[in-house]
Amino acid sequence: MSNLEQALAEITNIRSQLAAGTVFRGFSPTVIAITGGLALATASAQSIWSEALANPPETFLICWIVTAIVSTCLIGALMVARSRRHHGGLADAMITSAVERFLPSGFAGAVIALVFMKFAPEALWTLPGFWQILIALGIFTAARTLPRAISLVGAWYFVAGVGALIISSLDQSLSPWIMGLPFALGQFLMAAILQFTAGENDVQG
Repeated sequence: MSNLEQALAEITNIRSQLAAGTVFRGFSPTVIAITGGLALATASAQSIWSEALANPPETFLICWIVTAIVSTCLIGALMVARSRRHHGGLADAMITSAVERFLPSGFAGAVIALVFMKFAPEALWTLPGFWQILIALGIFTAARTLPRAISLVGAWYFVAGVGALIISSLDQSLSPWIMGLPFALGQFLMAAILQFTAGENDVQG
């Protein structure tokens, strides 16, 4: 390795270390709240037009997958812009770190949904609970680079996910509100925490 390559590698390593020790400020509280509103809108639409949007179960889940994709795109677009404004030269490292922390749980949720839809449709009723628990795990993983209070959101999603599994097991059906209400409340709580901790700059130990 040449001296130049070694120097570049050391700079990259330093940037990664700095990013790991800085509170990530790329998430927009407003956009997070909007995604909570999207969850309520989807649950409401499925309740009103259940035959078109909630039956069969695959249609129910496709609606939520579309909602998740739209929400992710909104969050991602603002995340890039806010990161460049708040983190300057560390923006790329901060964005990469944030994505890496949330990606495993998101990938696991997608794979579980595909496997259930293909090979175990009778178990689709468990997906709302599993998805909420996976989101909780993603938040706990990312909590080190987010405001300390964000762990409350992770705790909410975990408890809500377990509750969703218990309630859904009673009739093994998919309910728009068991899916939508926990997501909406979780996103609203996250938005509130991000808004009230917007001035924090250092990772809470």
